[in-house]
Amino acid sequence: METVLQFILGVLIIAVGVAVSIGLHEVGHLVPAKLFGIKVTQYMIGFGPTIFSRTKGETQYGVKAVPLGGYISMVGMFPPRREGEKPVANSTGFFQSMVQDARQVSQLSIGLEEDRAFYRKPVWQRIIVMLGGPFMNLVLAVVFFSIVLVGFGTVQSSTTVGSVSACVLPATSDRQDCETGDQQSPGAAAGLRPGDQLVSLAGTPITSWEQSTAIIRDSAGETLPLVVLRDGVETTLSVTPLLTQRYVLDDKGQVVENADGTKQTEDVGFVGIGAASELVPQPITAVFPLIGENIASTVGIVANLPQRLYDVAQAAFGSGERDPNGPISVVGVGRVAGEIASIDTIPLASKAASLLGLLGSLNIALFVINLVPLTPLDGGHVAAAIWEAIRRGFAKLFKRKDPGPVDAAKLMPLTFVVVIFFGGMTALLVYADIVKPINIFG
Repeated sequence: METVLQFILGVLIIAVGVAVSIGLHEVGHLVPAKLFGIKVTQYMIGFGPTIFSRTKGETQYGVKAVPLGGYISMVGMFPPRREGEKPVANSTGFFQSMVQDARQVSQLSIGLEEDRAFYRKPVWQRIIVMLGGPFMNLVLAVVFFSIVLVGFGTVQSSTTVGSVSACVLPATSDRQDCETGDQQSPGAAAGLRPGDQLVSLAGTPITSWEQSTAIIRDSAGETLPLVVLRDGVETTLSVTPLLTQRYVLDDKGQVVENADGTKQTEDVGFVGIGAASELVPQPITAVFPLIGENIASTVGIVANLPQRLYDVAQAAFGSGERDPNGPISVVGVGRVAGEIASIDTIPLASKAASLLGLLGSLNIALFVINLVPLTPLDGGHVAAAIWEAIRRGFAKLFKRKDPGPVDAAKLMPLTFVVVIFFGGMTALLVYADIVKPINIFG
């Protein structure tokens, strides 16, 4: 029962974090829009039927039933039909009617306040309004990752013994458990216990686990004096590393393979102890490199999204496994959060850091996706504004007639396709996260 409650708590924490992230994203649009005099009629979190709303001034603030996004309604998102352009109101074309409908709705929203229409504002103001949302997500990511790195720290090996193997098994062994007749490990023979803190080995003060590992690997067959701190008292032991086979690892901790595909092994000294992990706070300068890595990783996923979604579909409807670094829905994020919160072996501080890290990564995803230059995403409106500035700049340079604002209503067919694509993607990811969830714990 306690595990279930912890799972639910983890999901609720992420749900609140997602709602706050979406709400502040829209605040990033709302504040500059109002500062620049654009009339904002609605500020909504979610889609579908309205659950709660309150009107303050000229803006209705509310929450809707489907918490998968949010929006603000600004008047005059699209300019009217250009003078001399043929109307398409009587056209039977689906996309032509869509363009005309978008213009009509935009014009009706303006009313008598033409000067407060979005399309009438200078290009730089429109760009700031549209970038305000992604910028807020980037700020939130910096805040979350700063708390994780500076407040909690990253998981690193400590100089404290976390585990002691009871026996010696070669790296090539298929067994993981000790059996009668197996040779006792040097660590167990020396009397080492989990919780012992390494003070010195072979007369060398130990300041890192890697330091002790290097000494052990190079000292097979030698009896080494080992000083540990146990229950606040220094205790001297003697340990003799055993020569045994271990896999060769690269800089990333991955097993190195030979040309024929077999795994490389080497003969090294072995004691049979593992390090306990601890959270080590990092300097604030570590935050931005981590942000950069997350952005690069997310850009890579977005750039290869069709292939990534194909892989997800293959896993969801087949026997394959999900890529733990692949796309995931909000449902999947909530599930991961619940699993993290419900595992008793993870310390509370590590759970909190992991949940905050999830929220940081989620905000990076919102930042990157919203910058994609396709409407209705923020990046699409930014691209339209930049194109308008380029056209007007060239017209002014060559002393031609001002071409006027870009008719973003003509992008409605593209908007329709993008909405359908993201709707299908969401449905696929939600389904996959239910029937074939990502297993982050191996």
